[in-house]
Amino acid sequence: MITLRNVHKSFGFQKVLDGLDLDIPEGKITAIIGPSGEGKSVLLKHLIGLLHPDSGQVQVDGESMVGVRRSQLNRIREKFGMLFQNVALFDSMTVYENVAFPLQEKTKLSKNEIRHLVLDALEDVGLKNIENKYPDELSGGMKKRVGLARAVVLNPKIILFDEPTTGLDPIIKRAIHQLIKDTHAKFGYTAVIVSHEIPEIFDVAQNVAMLYRGKILQQGSPEEIENSDHPAVRQFISGSLDGPIHMI
Repeated sequence: MITLRNVHKSFGFQKVLDGLDLDIPEGKITAIIGPSGEGKSVLLKHLIGLLHPDSGQVQVDGESMVGVRRSQLNRIREKFGMLFQNVALFDSMTVYENVAFPLQEKTKLSKNEIRHLVLDALEDVGLKNIENKYPDELSGGMKKRVGLARAVVLNPKIILFDEPTTGLDPIIKRAIHQLIKDTHAKFGYTAVIVSHEIPEIFDVAQNVAMLYRGKILQQGSPEEIENSDHPAVRQFISGSLDGPIHMI
């Protein structure tokens, strides 16, 4: 379980998170939705400790991520994997080397053990016989799959997805969403996905939270969010954003 309580974060005079409360259930896929520029990626970075709140609490399995020693923060971070929006593969490394990198950095496994895990992870995301290719030889969808293989190879308890389908065509978007569902079913990790893909993300997530004006406006099952009576939630889901979102 990940919990955030009364989290505030500002950058200069710009308030991004304003007393935010959020519960992320263990073992489920939670989607964070909301208009652009509302701080969804900022929220995601608080979960893994890349950003720290100005005030408030962020806890992972009952352990605080705020005001702790770097050694404790690093230990908690070991529970996380992350798929970045731009994938963040190393261009000078092969696919194999990219996926093997966290194993080499964080474990003392033998070369044979690492090779077995890397090839298994690539197969899990539907990629075989590409381990010697370089990122610039891959399509956007294949890069996302390699990024996901790197995220799951350490079998983390939690995986964060920062807009994993940005820039992909509709067919590839559906394939990546299905891949997230499939790997989640296999590994049982807790997933947090920042997404603009409405309504497609409702077929992926089991829990949805809408971020607006620095707060979680509403949280619930996809069905509860899709059928929400809240005017702002309805307006966002319908895509009618020509004017300001109405809060009342």
